[in-house]
Amino acid sequence: MFTPAEILEIKSLLIPQNKIVIITHYNPDGDAIGSSLGLKHYLQAKGIHAEVVVPNDFPKFLKWMPDAKKSIIAEYKRKVAFDILNEADVIFCLDFNSPSRIGILGDWLVKSKAKKILIDHHQQPEQFDFVYSDTIIPATCQMIYHFIEAMNGEDLVNKDIAECLYTGIMTDTGGFRFRSTSATTHRIVANLIEKGADPSVITSNTWDTNTVSRLHLLALILGRIEVVNDGKVAVLYLTRKELQEYGFQKGDTEGFVNYGLSIVGVKMSAFFMEDLYDDFIKISFRSKDDVDVNQFSRKYFSGGGHINAAGGKSLESLMDTLETFKNRVAEEQL
Repeated sequence: MFTPAEILEIKSLLIPQNKIVIITHYNPDGDAIGSSLGLKHYLQAKGIHAEVVVPNDFPKFLKWMPDAKKSIIAEYKRKVAFDILNEADVIFCLDFNSPSRIGILGDWLVKSKAKKILIDHHQQPEQFDFVYSDTIIPATCQMIYHFIEAMNGEDLVNKDIAECLYTGIMTDTGGFRFRSTSATTHRIVANLIEKGADPSVITSNTWDTNTVSRLHLLALILGRIEVVNDGKVAVLYLTRKELQEYGFQKGDTEGFVNYGLSIVGVKMSAFFMEDLYDDFIKISFRSKDDVDVNQFSRKYFSGGGHINAAGGKSLESLMDTLETFKNRVAEEQL
């Protein structure tokens, strides 16, 4: 957490006269959007207006959250997003550890004269004016709750804040299944429920939203899932042609990588997908126990993240990438 002196300085910055902006990473997920909106609603409860700016669009199943559709999407409103960051007095940087993770917002952030406040749980954060980094905490939304506590603002937590923070914690813990989910996490979730977050409604709004295209794609990859490295590693993939054929929509492949981990004996799952527009392969890694996919991704696939959840990319063809991956996991003896 921020030091007491830092909290006092941050409080001095959070005044109605200042222009406050909240940004998050490229391809925002539930934790990114939940933490951004949760913080926005907290500031609003304090009488402070804040703008949420995201690098690119996010899945429809996250747009039910309060004020989600009011977020500025930089890929659609480039000049508006640029002006907002350029004129900002304070920029909250949520759920990312480096300007390189936020797409076109990266250069604007670096050049901005605003005070930059990082709240994030990814490893190896870069330098910002204020840094609250904790890789043990399972979700940035939980960190936002701790930040609200440090600001003595728990009494301001309302239904809107609770719904947003609950969503991010739920999604980033895999429905409270991942090892990083702690007793503290559950206590915070209980508090959010008491503040108005309805678990059944949030779960339905977020996860019971399958499209036909998603189910077709899921059936396709499950039908050809491959297990390698003596049954310890699961491999899933989709081609650009398949995405086009089944009418892929943003968010359709969310969570696909987790299916590999459901196989008995599998310690690591990797999902490879050709980008629809550019010549690179997007990769998602998940793991169990002490299998560190963060280091694996950093070492071989220009990525990173957490010990048990990370992302990466490859500029090789899909088939060459799959071959490279299989060779690397064999070498690492995962």
